[in-house]
Amino acid sequence: QMCEKFTVCQNSMEMLLHNNLNLPKVTEEDGDFLTFLSFQDKCLRKISSGLYTFQTYLKYIQETFISENQNAESLSYSTEHLARIIRQMVINPEEVIIPDAATQESLHTKLKSTKAWTQKITIQLILRDFTSFMEKTVRAVRYLKNTRSFSV
Repeated sequence: QMCEKFTVCQNSMEMLLHNNLNLPKVTEEDGDFLTFLSFQDKCLRKISSGLYTFQTYLKYIQETFISENQNAESLSYSTEHLARIIRQMVINPEEVIIPDAATQESLHTKLKSTKAWTQKITIQLILRDFTSFMEKTVRAVRYLKNTRSFSV
């Protein structure tokens, strides 16, 4: 929908130049994905922390992408709910990193200060990285569900 509404292309050089967002990801330093999954509690902490971090970005999308406000609100609510559920599965839930209000406000202010064209690119990047993060989350939860007795 972004590509059609705003002529934002997936391989746009403009989009790549503006990708200075600090979105949660599974990186090379986390090691191979299967190795990453072998540290189940660490995996759950990282997923929950990442979902909590995405909350500020999803709030930005909700406020900026007005035509899709209801979908963005639903996505934000579902993401927060999933973050809470996964946090409860962590051995020490207090180890899950939840951005404090000042950090969230600072990031939100930075995101809101972008120009209209950059906002469209930023939304595209957030949604792309969120999709990737959720794909890895689904894989991890399926793996953990098959190797650990818990229900999601």
